[in-house]
Amino acid sequence: MSFFNKLVVSSIPLVPRPIVRRFAGRYIAGETLADAITCVRQINTEGACATLDVLGEDIFTKEEAVDSRNQSIEVLHTITKEKLDSNLSIKLTSLGLKLDKDFCTENVREILKVAAAQNIFVRFDMENSTCTTDTIDVFRVLHKDFPNTGIVLQAYLFRTEEDTRLLLKEKPNFRLCKGIYKESPDIAFQGREEVQQNFLKLLGMMFEQKAYVGIATHDSLLVDGAIAMIDKMGLKKTEYEFQMLLGVRPELRKKLVRDGHKLRLYVPFGEHWYGYSTRRFKENPEIAGYVFKALFTPNK
Repeated sequence: MSFFNKLVVSSIPLVPRPIVRRFAGRYIAGETLADAITCVRQINTEGACATLDVLGEDIFTKEEAVDSRNQSIEVLHTITKEKLDSNLSIKLTSLGLKLDKDFCTENVREILKVAAAQNIFVRFDMENSTCTTDTIDVFRVLHKDFPNTGIVLQAYLFRTEEDTRLLLKEKPNFRLCKGIYKESPDIAFQGREEVQQNFLKLLGMMFEQKAYVGIATHDSLLVDGAIAMIDKMGLKKTEYEFQMLLGVRPELRKKLVRDGHKLRLYVPFGEHWYGYSTRRFKENPEIAGYVFKALFTPNK
């Protein structure tokens, strides 16, 4: 990242929220479930599927966690009612993970009961390293009763190889991503090439054990590497999928769909859009640059 981009990213908290919201529109479906429905319908018409995520990991009370649980359950009912090609992604901190692990587990259980009744897949998102062990623990407990669930692993963490070996014994559905949270050199690879190499190593481990993997990346090198691995192993197109964030590299997304690969877009929505959007700006400084330029462009 250039010095200018670092400066822009560090200045984002000073930018008025209406301006941030304008540019965040490419990354989030909107603030309401109706917005999300419209977005997923459009994605489905383009030949891709979706996973819906109710934004809101920044919660501080059990009441907020229960509200988040109820919103996720509403999403499940809506997916069925509207006949959307979508599953659900959940962040455990929004369901009380940092308040009380057992309380969180029961919140997730209530979501999974509804999902199971409607045959909808639920993905456990992974957050920063303070949540990794607890997220895996909650997943392992609930996956036994609710097999139509999956978990995310992050390739930049040193521990992920061992986590992969542990979880492979339970034959889960994985989403493999690089990881976007800022982590210490003590626990995470810092170099781009190191992360790429570990991503492909982990993907190979998962495929060798016949795991279904959501290959979550916008990195052309990793997309090409994954496709080469898929071809070499002779995998069917029903044995994996590619996953991308809403608003990122739409040309690559469309190419993957044209080439016959299953493609799923991560579709976040909700009132807690600001924290999510600023993380996207940090990951993609070019967009932060657009926000900066907008501040100094006169209205015409």
